[in-house]
Amino acid sequence: MASPARGEVLTLFRSFLRTARQFPDYNIREYTKRRTIDGFRHNKDLTDPSKVTAAFSDGRTQLEIAKRQAVVYSLYAPKVKSVMELKQ
Repeated sequence: MASPARGEVLTLFRSFLRTARQFPDYNIREYTKRRTIDGFRHNKDLTDPSKVTAAFSDGRTQLEIAKRQAVVYSLYAPKVKSVMELKQ
């Protein structure tokens, strides 16, 4: 597989953030956003094409896992909102 283009990486990043918004719980939602941003910052300086491809492939796998978790978590979400959500 060829090294992913910048647009593909940005699409993956945006998909992660969209998936994070699907979590009904504030803590899980914010944790997912923070992990997404930290993960992409950690890998932004990769230059080796094989490492970039591996990181991108791993990211797509993690995105699918996050999507499944969002669906399952929404089925069992707590009925009470977080204190942070009540302030907004």
